[in-house]
Amino acid sequence: MAVAATSSTSDVNVASSPAASAAADATMTSDRFLKLLVAQMKNQDPLNPMDNAQVTSQMAQINTVTGIDKLNTTVAGLSSQFMQMQVMQGASLVGHDVIVPGNKLDIDATTAIGQGGFEIQTPADAVKVEILSPSGAVVQTLNLGAQGAGMHSFDWQAGTATDSSGLTFRVTATTGGVAIASTALMRDRVDAVTTSGNSFNLELEKSGSVPYSSVKALN
Repeated sequence: MAVAATSSTSDVNVASSPAASAAADATMTSDRFLKLLVAQMKNQDPLNPMDNAQVTSQMAQINTVTGIDKLNTTVAGLSSQFMQMQVMQGASLVGHDVIVPGNKLDIDATTAIGQGGFEIQTPADAVKVEILSPSGAVVQTLNLGAQGAGMHSFDWQAGTATDSSGLTFRVTATTGGVAIASTALMRDRVDAVTTSGNSFNLELEKSGSVPYSSVKALN
Protein backbone atom coordinates (compact mmCIF):
# COMPACT_ATOMS: atom_id res chain seq x y z
CA MET A 1 0.00 0.00 0.00
CA ALA A 2 1.45 3.36 -1.06
CA VAL A 3 1.77 5.88 1.72
CA ALA A 4 2.36 9.59 1.62
CA ALA A 5 2.74 12.44 4.05
CA THR A 6 0.27 15.26 3.52
CA SER A 7 -0.01 18.60 5.21
CA SER A 8 -1.59 21.95 4.52
CA THR A 9 0.75 24.93 4.15
CA SER A 10 -1.95 27.29 5.30
CA ASP A 11 -2.60 25.09 8.33
CA VAL A 12 1.07 24.82 9.32
CA ASN A 13 1.47 28.61 9.30
CA VAL A 14 -1.68 29.19 11.33
CA ALA A 15 0.07 31.52 13.78
CA SER A 16 1.54 33.96 11.17
CA SER A 17 -1.54 36.16 10.67
CA PRO A 18 -2.66 36.18 14.33
CA ALA A 19 0.88 37.14 15.43
CA ALA A 20 0.97 40.10 13.01
CA SER A 21 -2.52 41.14 14.08
CA ALA A 22 -1.55 40.99 17.77
CA ALA A 23 1.45 43.22 17.15
CA ALA A 24 -0.72 45.75 15.30
CA ASP A 25 -3.31 45.71 18.10
CA ALA A 26 -0.59 46.33 20.70
CA THR A 27 0.65 49.39 18.76
CA MET A 28 -2.87 50.77 18.40
CA THR A 29 -3.52 50.27 22.11
CA SER A 30 -0.34 52.17 23.03
CA ASP A 31 -1.20 55.04 20.65
CA ARG A 32 -4.73 55.37 22.02
CA PHE A 33 -3.47 55.39 25.60
CA LEU A 34 -0.85 58.05 24.93
CA LYS A 35 -3.37 60.27 23.15
CA LEU A 36 -5.81 59.97 26.05
CA LEU A 37 -3.05 60.68 28.58
CA VAL A 38 -1.93 63.81 26.68
CA ALA A 39 -5.52 65.01 26.39
CA GLN A 40 -6.06 64.39 30.10
CA MET A 41 -2.96 66.40 31.00
CA LYS A 42 -3.96 69.27 28.68
CA ASN A 43 -7.41 69.50 30.21
CA GLN A 44 -6.48 68.96 33.85
CA ASP A 45 -7.46 71.40 36.55
CA PRO A 46 -4.57 73.88 36.92
CA LEU A 47 -5.40 74.17 40.61
CA ASN A 48 -5.33 70.42 41.07
CA PRO A 49 -2.87 68.95 38.51
CA MET A 50 -1.99 65.28 38.21
CA ASP A 51 0.95 64.37 40.36
CA ASN A 52 3.90 62.26 39.28
CA ALA A 53 2.57 59.20 41.05
CA GLN A 54 -0.62 59.24 38.95
CA VAL A 55 1.28 59.60 35.68
CA THR A 56 3.73 56.88 36.65
CA SER A 57 0.87 54.57 37.62
CA GLN A 58 -0.89 54.99 34.28
CA MET A 59 2.35 54.52 32.35
CA ALA A 60 2.96 51.31 34.28
CA GLN A 61 -0.51 50.08 33.30
CA ILE A 62 0.08 50.59 29.58
CA ASN A 63 3.50 48.94 29.86
CA THR A 64 1.83 45.93 31.48
CA VAL A 65 -0.77 45.69 28.70
CA THR A 66 1.90 46.05 26.01
CA GLY A 67 4.04 43.41 27.71
CA ILE A 68 1.12 40.97 27.77
CA ASP A 69 0.46 41.58 24.07
CA LYS A 70 4.12 40.93 23.27
CA LEU A 71 4.03 37.77 25.38
CA ASN A 72 0.94 36.56 23.52
CA THR A 73 2.68 37.21 20.21
CA THR A 74 5.74 35.26 21.36
CA VAL A 75 3.61 32.33 22.54
CA ALA A 76 1.74 32.28 19.21
CA GLY A 77 5.07 32.15 17.38
CA LEU A 78 6.33 29.29 19.56
CA SER A 79 3.06 27.41 18.99
CA SER A 80 3.54 27.70 15.23
CA GLN A 81 7.13 26.43 15.47
CA PHE A 82 6.05 23.54 17.70
CA MET A 83 3.36 22.54 15.17
CA GLN A 84 5.93 22.55 12.35
CA MET A 85 8.28 20.39 14.44
CA GLN A 86 5.44 17.93 15.09
CA VAL A 87 4.65 17.71 11.38
CA MET A 88 8.30 16.97 10.57
CA GLN A 89 8.47 14.30 13.26
CA GLY A 90 5.13 12.84 12.16
CA ALA A 91 6.22 12.64 8.52
CA SER A 92 9.09 10.38 9.56
CA LEU A 93 6.53 7.93 10.99
CA VAL A 94 4.82 7.31 7.64
CA GLY A 95 5.15 3.62 6.79
CA HIS A 96 5.98 2.70 10.40
CA ASP A 97 3.86 1.14 13.15
CA VAL A 98 2.61 2.88 16.28
CA ILE A 99 0.78 1.71 19.38
CA VAL A 100 -2.55 3.48 19.92
CA PRO A 101 -5.76 2.86 21.88
CA GLY A 102 -7.85 0.24 20.06
CA ASN A 103 -8.98 -3.37 20.29
CA LYS A 104 -8.33 -4.79 16.82
CA LEU A 105 -6.18 -7.90 16.92
CA ASP A 106 -3.03 -7.90 14.78
CA ILE A 107 -2.29 -11.33 13.33
CA ASP A 108 0.94 -12.13 11.52
CA ALA A 109 0.03 -14.13 8.41
CA THR A 110 3.39 -15.94 8.48
CA THR A 111 3.50 -17.05 12.10
CA ALA A 112 -0.28 -17.04 12.73
CA ILE A 113 0.37 -15.28 16.04
CA GLY A 114 -2.06 -12.58 17.09
CA GLN A 115 -0.85 -9.65 19.17
CA GLY A 116 -2.52 -6.96 21.24
CA GLY A 117 -1.88 -4.94 24.33
CA PHE A 118 -3.38 -3.02 27.21
CA GLU A 119 -2.55 -0.37 29.78
CA ILE A 120 -3.56 -0.24 33.45
CA GLN A 121 -2.87 2.66 35.79
CA THR A 122 -2.64 0.54 38.97
CA PRO A 123 -1.44 -3.04 39.62
CA ALA A 124 -4.00 -5.79 39.03
CA ASP A 125 -4.38 -9.14 40.79
CA ALA A 126 -5.80 -10.70 37.65
CA VAL A 127 -5.99 -9.70 33.99
CA LYS A 128 -8.18 -11.53 31.48
CA VAL A 129 -8.12 -11.06 27.70
CA GLU A 130 -11.00 -12.39 25.62
CA ILE A 131 -10.53 -12.90 21.87
CA LEU A 132 -13.76 -11.97 20.08
CA SER A 133 -15.11 -13.02 16.69
CA PRO A 134 -16.61 -10.44 14.28
CA SER A 135 -20.03 -11.19 15.80
CA GLY A 136 -18.74 -10.55 19.33
CA ALA A 137 -18.62 -14.18 20.46
CA VAL A 138 -15.73 -15.23 22.70
CA VAL A 139 -13.28 -17.34 20.69
CA GLN A 140 -10.76 -17.90 23.49
CA THR A 141 -9.92 -16.53 26.92
CA LEU A 142 -6.37 -15.75 28.05
CA ASN A 143 -5.75 -15.53 31.79
CA LEU A 144 -2.62 -13.41 32.22
CA GLY A 145 -2.59 -13.41 36.02
CA ALA A 146 -1.24 -10.50 38.08
CA GLN A 147 0.16 -7.55 36.16
CA GLY A 148 1.88 -4.36 37.28
CA ALA A 149 0.83 -0.84 36.35
CA GLY A 150 1.78 0.30 32.85
CA MET A 151 1.61 -1.04 29.31
CA HIS A 152 1.65 -4.76 28.52
CA SER A 153 1.40 -6.92 25.40
CA PHE A 154 0.12 -10.43 24.82
CA ASP A 155 0.40 -13.10 22.10
CA TRP A 156 -2.36 -15.42 20.94
CA GLN A 157 -1.86 -18.51 18.80
CA ALA A 158 -4.41 -17.88 16.06
CA GLY A 159 -4.05 -21.21 14.27
CA THR A 160 -5.87 -20.96 10.94
CA ALA A 161 -7.50 -17.61 11.76
CA THR A 162 -5.00 -15.53 9.83
CA ASP A 163 -7.50 -12.83 8.79
CA SER A 164 -7.33 -10.15 11.48
CA SER A 165 -9.86 -7.81 9.86
CA GLY A 166 -12.75 -8.87 12.08
CA LEU A 167 -11.09 -10.18 15.25
CA THR A 168 -11.04 -7.96 18.33
CA PHE A 169 -10.25 -8.43 22.02
CA ARG A 170 -11.58 -7.32 25.37
CA VAL A 171 -9.48 -6.71 28.51
CA THR A 172 -10.75 -7.12 32.06
CA ALA A 173 -8.49 -6.24 35.01
CA THR A 174 -9.42 -6.69 38.67
CA THR A 175 -7.89 -6.11 42.09
CA GLY A 176 -9.47 -7.84 45.08
CA GLY A 177 -12.34 -8.84 42.82
CA VAL A 178 -13.06 -5.21 41.91
CA ALA A 179 -12.65 -4.12 38.28
CA ILE A 180 -10.07 -1.43 37.59
CA ALA A 181 -9.75 0.79 34.54
CA SER A 182 -7.88 -0.64 31.57
CA THR A 183 -7.24 0.59 28.03
CA ALA A 184 -6.92 -1.80 25.09
CA LEU A 185 -3.96 -1.05 22.82
CA MET A 186 -3.31 -2.10 19.23
CA ARG A 187 -0.61 -1.81 16.60
CA ASP A 188 -1.44 0.28 13.54
CA ARG A 189 0.47 1.62 10.52
CA VAL A 190 0.85 5.31 9.71
CA ASP A 191 -0.31 6.12 6.18
CA ALA A 192 -0.07 9.92 6.35
CA VAL A 193 0.00 12.95 8.65
CA THR A 194 -2.43 15.87 8.49
CA THR A 195 -2.92 19.22 10.20
CA SER A 196 -6.11 21.14 10.86
CA GLY A 197 -5.89 24.42 12.76
CA ASN A 198 -3.85 23.65 15.87
CA SER A 199 -4.60 19.93 15.60
CA PHE A 200 -2.03 17.42 14.33
CA ASN A 201 -3.34 13.99 13.38
CA LEU A 202 -2.02 10.67 12.10
CA GLU A 203 -3.92 8.82 9.37
CA LEU A 204 -3.73 5.15 10.36
CA GLU A 205 -4.39 2.09 8.23
CA LYS A 206 -6.97 0.52 10.57
CA SER A 207 -8.03 3.27 12.96
CA GLY A 208 -8.38 6.18 10.55
CA SER A 209 -7.55 9.68 11.82
CA VAL A 210 -6.28 9.88 15.42
CA PRO A 211 -4.57 12.73 17.31
CA TYR A 212 -0.79 12.51 17.47
CA SER A 213 -1.11 12.80 21.25
CA SER A 214 -2.88 9.41 21.31
CA VAL A 215 0.29 7.54 20.31
CA LYS A 216 1.46 5.44 23.25
CA ALA A 217 4.64 4.05 21.70
CA LEU A 218 6.49 3.59 18.42
CA ASN A 219 6.93 0.10 17.08
